[in-house]
Order: sequence, then structure tokens, then C-alpha cells
Amino acid sequence: MSMIEPILHPVVISQVMVNFAASFGVDKETCLLGTSISEAQLHDSEALIARSQEMKLVENLILALPNEPALGFRLGLQYSVSTFGVWGFALRTSQTLRQAAAIALRYLPLSTAYCGMQTLNEKGYFYILFDANGIPSPLRSFLLERDIATGVNLINELSLAGVKLSKIEFQGAPPNYASDIEALIGVKPVYHSPHNALGVTIEEADRLLPTYDLQLVRLMGDQCRQQLERRQQTGVTGQVRQQILGSLGLVASVEEVAKALAMSPRSLRRKLESENTNYKNLLDQERQQIAQQLLHGSNMKLDELAFHLGYTDTASFSRAFRRWKGCSPGEFRNSKK
Repeated sequence: MSMIEPILHPVVISQVMVNFAASFGVDKETCLLGTSISEAQLHDSEALIARSQEMKLVENLILALPNEPALGFRLGLQYSVSTFGVWGFALRTSQTLRQAAAIALRYLPLSTAYCGMQTLNEKGYFYILFDANGIPSPLRSFLLERDIATGVNLINELSLAGVKLSKIEFQGAPPNYASDIEALIGVKPVYHSPHNALGVTIEEADRLLPTYDLQLVRLMGDQCRQQLERRQQTGVTGQVRQQILGSLGLVASVEEVAKALAMSPRSLRRKLESENTNYKNLLDQERQQIAQQLLHGSNMKLDELAFHLGYTDTASFSRAFRRWKGCSPGEFRNSKK
């Protein structure tokens, strides 16, 4: 995963960091200093932020707690499957740990990971490898440990304690807190290894997971693909998507979005036109996508759904949905049962 890819992250990942810092007595203001993350965004479960903002928060955390041993590792253990929304749910419904790893890597930008990752079968073990070379050197050790610890937590949670982690390996020399890492996970780390890696036996990797659901595997794969497309922050189109999927929401007018992007409505319209789209089409696309997800995956009443999507009444939403799909929302929902 290149560090310069313009992938947006859900703010919930930063919420975990802020809450973690608070457990050490570090206040929210210190964590958010220079990140341009507002307190309102921090409490908006739908808000998306740039990686540069998240990295600044990481830097603030490191500076605030310079003497805490295994800080990155301890933070990584705070992330659970549920932290990651649709990506985490896709892992939870996988058939085996091997399949979960394949899905995780395919949609890695939807996770917290800063390391590049790949899998390896070697000498009876299945490894997940972590490459930290693309991470800026001041943050490399911290984020490598955070990513590996997150991996430990996800393996434990996916298996419901049925899969035993066999190995944890690091390329570098042992830090003075190596014993802390061993105490946290119950496995002694190996240092000066060819790889940064987590390993389980081949048998463990291919054991059927208790939460496997074939239908949900397919559904969650589709959802992950769509999420990844929507988080690509490319050009003005991507910036507009960020605003309407974030703090402004689907009720935002073109004037409100233009103001948030520090340009005039006329300039925004012209820039979108140069990218072969317009504001109405973008808003329509997002409303249609979310409407389909909610009609498939929830029992939300149509009036609530219409309000959630920014429509003034159910009739307006129903007309729009019929234009998109050629049927009413109720017919669409019933056809999927």
C-alpha cells in the first residue's frame, strides 16, 4: 500500500487513538493539534479523513507518551473487527483464516494498515508479512507494531480463541520492551528474522471459522469494492464525495460544499464539469448506493430512510428510487428476500 495513495479513512480509527490516549491522561486537544480534525468530525461516525490527518494524530500520540513501552503494540490491541465496519464484517464471515487474509489484503485500504502486506506458506506455517519500508522513518516502528498487534487481535477475534497464534517475528533487533510484547500476547517474539510476520500452522489457517457465511461473504465483498471506490479521493469529484459522505452529509447544497472546499459554487460546477460529472449526479449516485444497502441490509422504515438520505418526504425518495431502479423501494426490498 503506497503511502501517497489518496484513500480516506473513517474517523472511528482516530476515535480509538484519542480514547487510548485518554487512558494515559492525554487530552483530546493534544491529540488533535494540527490535524484539522474537528471535535464534531470526531463524533460523526460517517466522517472520513485523509491519511495525512491521521498520521499527524499518530505523531502527537508518540510525542505525548515518549516513555510508554510498546505503545504502538498496545494501541493495535485496541482495534477489533467491529472497528472496521464493512471490511471487518467481511473478515468475520470468511470461511477460513486464509480466506480472511486474502480478503483483508484485497481491500487493505479500508483498514488501519500502513504496512504493505502479503501472505506466505513456508515450512508448515501460514504467514502474514508486514512491510514497513513505505512508512516515514519517525513513525515506522510505532506503526509497524500497531499493524502487527491489530493483526494479532483480529486473528484471535475471528477464531473465537480456536486458532492459536504460533509465531511473531520482527526483522530488527529486540527493543528494551520485548518482554512487554510477550506478556501482552503470550507468544515470545523472534527478532533478526527475515520478515516482520505473524504465523499460524497450515492446519490452523485452513480450519473452518465459526462465523462463516457464504452468502454474506459475497455480499460483503461487493460492499468492500464499493466502499473502496467511494473513498478514492481523486480530483474535485473525490473531494465532493468526501464532503457529502462526511460531516456535511447528503442534505448539503452545492453552495455548502463549495464553501467547505474554499471555492465559489460556479468554480465547483466548472471543475466537476471538466471531470465529466456534476453535483446532482454525484449526490444521486451516493443516495442510490446507500439506499440499496439499507433496503438490503436493514429494516429501516421508508420515511426514516428518506430522511437519512436527505429527502424532505417519502414520496420524493420513492420517485427518485423509481427513476434509478424502475421500481418502488418496497418492491426492491421484497425482491431481495
